[in-house]
Amino acid sequence: MLRALGIGDLATGVPALRGLRVAYPAARITLAAPAWLAPLVELIGAVDRLDPVDGLHSGPRRGRYDLAVNLHGRGPQSHRVLAPLGAPLWAFRNPDAGCPTGPEWRPDEHETARWCRLLAWYGAPADPGDLALSTPPSVPAEAGATLVHPGAKAPARRWPPERFAAVARALSDAGHRILITGSGGDVALARHVADLAGLPGSRAVAGRTGVGELAGLVAHARLVVCGDTGIGHLATAYGTPSVVLFAELGPHLWGPPPAHPWHRALWRADLAHERQAGDAPHPALAALTAAEVVAAAQQAIGARSPASHRML
Repeated sequence: MLRALGIGDLATGVPALRGLRVAYPAARITLAAPAWLAPLVELIGAVDRLDPVDGLHSGPRRGRYDLAVNLHGRGPQSHRVLAPLGAPLWAFRNPDAGCPTGPEWRPDEHETARWCRLLAWYGAPADPGDLALSTPPSVPAEAGATLVHPGAKAPARRWPPERFAAVARALSDAGHRILITGSGGDVALARHVADLAGLPGSRAVAGRTGVGELAGLVAHARLVVCGDTGIGHLATAYGTPSVVLFAELGPHLWGPPPAHPWHRALWRADLAHERQAGDAPHPALAALTAAEVVAAAQQAIGARSPASHRML
């Protein structure tokens, strides 16, 4: 199975991975994905082996496979990466990539539902709600912290650091123990947000947690506040209350299950088709205020546990 993308992409593909395991309980399942995701792959419980790949720049290792499944994209490039394996291919229809059969790609479909529909078309039903990950065995020293995650890969999905800081400050004043999380590329951003929020620099832990440690923090967190990025999907996987801020791609495509009120997806749908200016946040994201996010945080925590209404 090919899913050579990041945290959020892996998390949204979990139901499909589990669906294949149910369909072929005795099979040896190999997932072609980036090596750094290995700690998360172990938490899925449906994969026997990780074949490290660098996006679509390097294909899976050759070998004898009975089936290849493209969970990466609509093709043609991802289809062609799997073609040299010589195995029957489950993929979305793409005649240009030598795949004349298969379901049609729907651009307006939620990412999780998309891959479940692909498997169902080939006779392997999967449950889109089967998103939970196993909890890492060790409990982090910062269990119970509220995680504020200001980073995102694309500039359009980066809410202003000043607003993240305002949220962190308000939650800290309400008794939350704040950690500013992020990748190695977010170190300066996390420190900046901590400084603006009046928090000690030690509360900025960006670059100090691997993906496995981050999963542990989320699993034991009080709350996650983030943009549309991987940590939001980890919050969904662990049932941790979350507030996720969306840009042009709304929660109907990448958001948490709408039936779970402890996950609050904020989005200005009326601005989704506005044009982004340079490296500024997309207008659908930029229109969100810190006050809205703080209010959504209170709602998320209250929805997860009735007793937590008094916590904010």
